[in-house]
This record gives sequence, C-alpha cells and structure tokens, in this order.
Amino acid sequence: MSTKVSQKHINNTVWKACDTFRGAIDPSQYKDYILTMLFLKYVTDVYNEKKEEYNAKYDGNEERVKRALERERFVVPDESSFDYLYENRSNPKIGEMINHALAELEEANREKLGGHDGSNIFRNIDFNSSNLGDSKGKIARLRTLLNDFKSLNLSSSNLENNDVIGGAYEFLISNFASDSGKKAGEFFTPAEVSTLLAKLTKSRPGSRIYDPTCGSGSLLIKAGREVGDNNFSLYGQEANGSTWALAVMNMYLHGYDSAIIRWGDTIRNPKHLENGKLMLFDTVVANPPFSLDKWGIVDEKDKNKETTHTSLFDPATDVYNRFHRGLPPKSKGDWAFITHMIESLNTAGKAGVVVPHGVLFRGASEGKIRKEVLTEDLIEAVIGLPSNLFFGTGIPAAIIIFNKQKLNKEKFLFIDASKGFNSGKNQNVLGEDHIKHITDVYTQFHDQIMDKGIIEDKFAYIADLAEITENDFNLNIPRYVDTYEEEPEIDLAATQTRITALEKELAAVKTEMEKYLTFFK
Repeated sequence: MSTKVSQKHINNTVWKACDTFRGAIDPSQYKDYILTMLFLKYVTDVYNEKKEEYNAKYDGNEERVKRALERERFVVPDESSFDYLYENRSNPKIGEMINHALAELEEANREKLGGHDGSNIFRNIDFNSSNLGDSKGKIARLRTLLNDFKSLNLSSSNLENNDVIGGAYEFLISNFASDSGKKAGEFFTPAEVSTLLAKLTKSRPGSRIYDPTCGSGSLLIKAGREVGDNNFSLYGQEANGSTWALAVMNMYLHGYDSAIIRWGDTIRNPKHLENGKLMLFDTVVANPPFSLDKWGIVDEKDKNKETTHTSLFDPATDVYNRFHRGLPPKSKGDWAFITHMIESLNTAGKAGVVVPHGVLFRGASEGKIRKEVLTEDLIEAVIGLPSNLFFGTGIPAAIIIFNKQKLNKEKFLFIDASKGFNSGKNQNVLGEDHIKHITDVYTQFHDQIMDKGIIEDKFAYIADLAEITENDFNLNIPRYVDTYEEEPEIDLAATQTRITALEKELAAVKTEMEKYLTFFK
C-alpha cells in the first residue's frame, strides 16, 4: 500500500492549522500565515531531500554538496529552515525568529522572491505582530502552528503527485474566500469560472499568457494548463501587495518557476513593457474589480488629492495611448481594464474578461467606447452567467471574448447561460455539463462560418453588426436571446370543476366541525 501524502491529507492538515488563529485575528488574515508556513515547509522539505541526494552522490563531501545545492530552485539557509524554527518553537522570541527566517530566505533567493521594484514577498507578513495576542498567547499559537505543519513531509518523493501542494494552496484560498466573503474573495475567481474562461480563450503552444489583475494567480494558472503542455509563459500584475505575494508563492507551488508576476496598479503603472511600450500577448484573461471607483485622475480636484505614486498619471494623456476610444467614467473603471487588455493583445491575440452586466449597456462615455470596439469588430462573444457565482456578491456577471482574428466577421455570438448551475451552500456553482454546453456552442462559432440567427432556442443567438447598430450598440443579452417562457394554458372548465369540488369538501368539513362544537357546549 502506498504511504505517499495525498491531496486530501494535506488539505485536512492545513485546514486544521487554521484553528490556531480562530478568535485571534480576522479570518481573511489566516491566509497570510497559513500559506506562508505552507510555502516555508515545502521549500525546506524539497531542499532537505536534495541535500540527502547530493550527500549520497558525493560521499558527504560538504563543499561539493554546497555547490550543488546553490543551483537548486531554492537555497534554504540553516536559520530559515522550518526544522530550525520547529526546534525553537518554545523560544520566547519565536515570532522574531520566523520573521528573520523569512527575510534570510528572501535574501538567499533574491532573484525569485524579490519584487521587480525591490519589494519582497514576505514584507506584509509579521509573525511577531501583537495582533496574534499577548506574549504568551502569541508563543502558544506559533508553537501550535509549527506542530501542525511538522507532521507533513512535502518532499517530492513523498507526494502522491506533483501538484498536491498547489492543490492545497487552491483549496485553502477557495475556503478562505468562501468563509470570509468579499474581503477574502476579492483575490479569488471561483475555480469553475476560471476553468470556463480558460477554455474559452484556449491558448496555442508557445503562447504568452497575461492577467493584468491576477489576484492569487488561479485564473492565470488555469489558462496555462489549457495549452496542454508546458510550452507557454505566464505574466501577471496585482495591485494589492499581500495578494501579489500569494500569487508569486502560488506560481512556485504549482511549479511555474518562470512566471513573471509584478506588483503595482496596472492602469496607473503597467509593469509588463517592451521597449517602452506595452508588452503584447497571445492571450489575456482577467476578472477585474467590478466598476472600480477612482481608477484614474479625471478632473482638477482629483489631481490635487492624488498621492505621490499616482500623481503622474492622467488617462487623458496616457503614454501608452490605451484610451484613444474614449475615457471611461471616473466612478466605473470596467472599460479602463478592458481597453488595457485589448491594447495588450498582439495581432492574433484573444482576450476574455469577466464583467458586470452594466458594461454591456451603459451609455455616455462607456457607450462610445463600446461602439468603437464593436465597429473595430473585436468582440466575438458575450456570455451571461448565473447569479451568485462570486464570493461576496450575488449579482450575475458576464464574460466578453475579444478576438483579433475572428472567423465570423461582423458577427457576434450571444449566450444566455444564466439558468445553468448547481445550487451550493453559499454560492451557485457551474457544473462540468454547464461549462461544456457553453464551450461547445462557442467553439462551433469560433471554428466555422455561421449565419445570423438562433443557434439554440433560449440559449444562443448570432447577431450581425447591422442588428447591433440598430440597437444603438447595446449588448444587453435579452435583446438577442429570447428566454421568454409562455405560461401554460389554463383549462377553465377543469379549474371550475375543481373549485366546485373543493367548495363541497369545505362545506362538509364545516358541518362536521359544527357537530363537535355543539357536543362540547
């Protein structure tokens, strides 16, 4: 019988470790401590495994072993190792020791764990924080946390498969989002939505894949997996420093060591550039923040209020010319992210983005941008999703697919998938059959020339540019997919007969009740 560590065992162990912090800190903060410790335990166990291999290979020659280890994925200094911290778990300064261990780990692996702008992935995590309790309480919690992880052996040869560590990470992230609602769900796109978007934008081998609002990186990883082999490169950017750190760790835990994840505001300061211009990609996917307020400077009073790191940005004079179709409104940044994605596509690129439905029909400046994008024939499909799929919000969302080499010129596929879901405890869930239904219809439209009209009754419709123009470039799905259900005809004669029978039954019951009431008087 195999004794290797299974996905279920790791998931159960790390989820149990969350009990260490219950009642002490907000649930949305658990992830910082749990996932950082998972990462530290993983790199320690892998490093120790390699050290044993080299000791055997070089007959204990310390110098040769040291040189060999310096070429490994991660170098783990003695005082950064999980084992060293475990041995000192009862030390009154264990919080400081963990912080020091992480700092030394960053220093020893600066190329991998250091940010593009000199930031480090552990900069926002403090194991010596007073938030963990008073001195005794903090020591007890950290000792318990180290005890919880000690039971796991995460060396490569001890794992059931190569992705169980990454799987545990995704398991924890999804559970944090589910338990903590919007505050923790902001950085996580539900797995089924990520899978759908990845399939709709399926990349060819050799593709460069980009997510400008990558959160913890789950969508980006799903998009990479859809390639079918390892011949692709991943790029991402995330504005939230703590979430950026999670994304970096997530890439390593899934084995995507060459992924380039930058920290910063993508709209104000895009980090993926080539020769001073936006880097271009084969595939761009994103689930940006819905209708982000104050995404950029739009008037003089806002310019006066801006902080130093944003004071040089004005979308009207954007050096990358991303807003040549028009400026999105100050209070709704949806089209700011969308136009950034479009401008980041190469000449054969495809993009998929999750949006609130207002993006499809709101007027004013958004309507003008939408008109420009439609007349450029960049939109390939608009897909309406069920409500209550996303953590922290019950509103339904939609997916828009952009394609610079669409086959059906000046035609647009509309899919109403709002009724296809499985009911869950906290959120609705897209099932495999629902995802397949959507992707099958989209693939048919993507791969072959099709005529305008109904593709599937009450589900899918193809409109042409003339119809879109007639509708004033409104993309509201019910304008194109008729989901009206006629009420069944009522048989008036049968209904009247039923009413008469019920009235007779009621009269008989009243007569019987009067008999009992008379008896008890």
